Amino acid sequence: MQKQKPIRIKKIRESARGQDCAAGVIGICNGNQETTVLAHYGEAGEKGMGLKPDDTSAAYLCSSCHDAMDGRVPGMTQGSREYAWFRAMRRTWRLLIENGVLK
Repeated sequence: MQKQKPIRIKKIRESARGQDCAAGVIGICNGNQETTVLAHYGEAGEKGMGLKPDDTSAAYLCSSCHDAMDGRVPGMTQGSREYAWFRAMRRTWRLLIENGVLK
């Protein structure tokens, strides 16, 4: 199977600016909307240096939650990261629809 080009949706990425963190991981989240970005969930083989999954597999995360969810800082088990990613992506997609970014 030929490798597909990742889906990129500029409107979604830009919509992250100034948003609340959708993960809000207790004890980790910094609550700083200025650091919120559209962070990409890294499924096996889809994330690494220079690689990102589709913009459809992403969530609004503050810099602290982003670091924790990507495993760059200790404090979360794999299971708690998976749960937080699922919840954050669901919250993000709801906001994208409620705010008219997606229809």
